[in-house]
Amino acid sequence: MAALFRGSRNIWLRWNKHAEFSFVSLRSMASKTPVGFIGLGNMGSPMATNLLKNGYPVIATDVFPESCKELQDIGAQVVDSPADVADRADRIITMLPSSPNVIEVYTGPNGILKKVKKGTLLIDSSTIDPAVSREMAKAAEKMGAVFMDAPVSGGVGAASLAKLTFMVGGLEEEYEAAQELLTCMGANVVYCGQVGTGQAAKICNNMLLAIGMIGTAETMNLGIRLGLDPKLLTKILNMSSGRCWSSDKYNPVPGVMEGVPSSNNYQGGFGTTLMAKASKRILVWPKTLPPTQRLPSLWGPWPTRSTESCPLEATLTRIFPPSSSSCVRRKDSEWRGGNI
Repeated sequence: MAALFRGSRNIWLRWNKHAEFSFVSLRSMASKTPVGFIGLGNMGSPMATNLLKNGYPVIATDVFPESCKELQDIGAQVVDSPADVADRADRIITMLPSSPNVIEVYTGPNGILKKVKKGTLLIDSSTIDPAVSREMAKAAEKMGAVFMDAPVSGGVGAASLAKLTFMVGGLEEEYEAAQELLTCMGANVVYCGQVGTGQAAKICNNMLLAIGMIGTAETMNLGIRLGLDPKLLTKILNMSSGRCWSSDKYNPVPGVMEGVPSSNNYQGGFGTTLMAKASKRILVWPKTLPPTQRLPSLWGPWPTRSTESCPLEATLTRIFPPSSSSCVRRKDSEWRGGNI
């Protein structure tokens, strides 16, 4: 209770900056049970903030203490470990970078399952291997808890605006309880089926996104080489059959769109290092499914470098250097006709 009043006081002190937030939280926070949140990175922090905005007391932790400060300043209670979160909350959301991180946070020495209470709802919004999601679900079940995978699409901007899309896998009878929280952070919440199907839906989306990003970058490069104005070409593409999310929302050419990484020196957005990592999953996961085992061969042979383990990863790292974000990073001279 002391933490609740302390959090409320912090919100009052920031009334001018967070007026609407303060009103909603003070009105309803006392009537809602705490939600644990683990992983306060670029995605997790705005997601947890939106829970606070909707009146949920948040108990949070992150491996980097500095990531917790901003959330603590607007009312969250910060604890030392995932186990401490599990000791204080019976609904916990995790947002972590990779499968090993998820395994550590759930089953490690200071993990959630060390102190999880029976009946606790565990929602993992990380993008990981479906097999790991199923493994965590089994481990949680042994402790009397319920695990659901709920990866997201939409990026940091959508996370900040509570417009994420959640793809949820798990027990159908628990979906409504998960949906209550997820709708505070997203505009679309879709039940996909058993544990792991949320991750399956996410990898399918990532596959199409990667293809669209590469195709848009190469299309824009070709058009500029042929003498087309990039803004005009974008307009034509977006009123024609070539339109896709990358051309319509995340154009890779600087100056074509406002508020996108390409017009901000390629800062922000979904880094291409993460996209390259996701591309490995695209090629690894289908190998267990006979109908899609031929997927890698569709790209044909590719002379890879020592650091490139698959054709799609090679494409991404060559067209999208690791230092870039969300779209192709080229010098202006390269857009005007440099080599691919």
